[in-house]
Amino acid sequence: MSQNFSFNSQALCSQTKARAGIFITPHGSIDTPRFMPVGTLANVKTLTPSQLEAAGAQMILANTYHLHLQPGESIVAGAGGLHKFMAWNRPILTDSGGFQVFSLGNIRTISEAGVKFRSPRDGSMIDLTPERSIQIQNKLGADVIMAFDECPPYPASREEVELATNRTYRWLQRCIEANQRQDQALFGIVQGGVYPELRSIAARQLVDLDLAGYAIGGVSVGEPGELIDNIVKVTAPLLPEDKPRYLMGVGTHREMVRAIASGIDLFDCVIPTRLGRHGAALVRGERWNLKNAKFKEDFRPLDESCSCYCCQNFTRAYLSHLVRSQEALGYTLLSLHNVTELISFTQRIRDAILNDRFTTEFGSWL
Repeated sequence: MSQNFSFNSQALCSQTKARAGIFITPHGSIDTPRFMPVGTLANVKTLTPSQLEAAGAQMILANTYHLHLQPGESIVAGAGGLHKFMAWNRPILTDSGGFQVFSLGNIRTISEAGVKFRSPRDGSMIDLTPERSIQIQNKLGADVIMAFDECPPYPASREEVELATNRTYRWLQRCIEANQRQDQALFGIVQGGVYPELRSIAARQLVDLDLAGYAIGGVSVGEPGELIDNIVKVTAPLLPEDKPRYLMGVGTHREMVRAIASGIDLFDCVIPTRLGRHGAALVRGERWNLKNAKFKEDFRPLDESCSCYCCQNFTRAYLSHLVRSQEALGYTLLSLHNVTELISFTQRIRDAILNDRFTTEFGSWL
């Protein structure tokens, strides 16, 4: 790992593989385990940077594919990089664009060289290779950049997944060669679908490359929760103890607790802001639809135990009114609460690990 980055484990659970640590980057440190809000187009939808800081966000994500299409990485670089462009001076992670490209379905073509697809914005043909993905991310300037990978869908045959997993490894080697910046940490992504032996092989191959960090990808793409649990249990212990471990696209209470018990450190998911934009709140692991009639005359805070601005100032009745009226403030307040909820949840888990009370306090989720 570059001298600009380090990961230090502070405490281990005595009964599981859960751990509390600190991931240090050029723009600050991340206390792990930690949920990271998703800011696809260089913004976490409906929330300002100051609101994200108040919610406890320490690291956020941005999307290589979407930022390449709009406004373009050269404009971001001209602004001084993502941190200055979006006025966020804390750590940022950019994904490779692989998942978004592969979700395009029949309007993209995969080859050993990379992926060709038509821009959904103007119809122009775009050739996204491992090298191009890294070049874009080098220009965007995030602290952590992700290798370009092939994310097979679920369900897929073992043969299809094996081909994609092997290609992901070859593409990773090209990403390493293409990377021109030492102030960015390159993470590799373990693929392998729901096949434990493929996950094991892929993990060992990536570990041999001594990367700055490791992610588990290709989960939460439609498979049952039990299969996600099994994938993480098989894969996480194979990854280095002195490097951060990131489970991509996962952000429910249950899945995070179980993944943390296997040794995962970082999570991301669009769930909190997506639910907020649809009038729903995350409250102690439950999803509440504020359009429900029972909230129309409920003058209690959304969550009495939550310290966020939304819960400290507004009632369920008011939030229900805003959502029913399709007022933007309602979506902002619910998104702010939902992001705070998931970050606070992982912070509580971290505190429990530090005090060796993880299974005592969160055993019901395991």
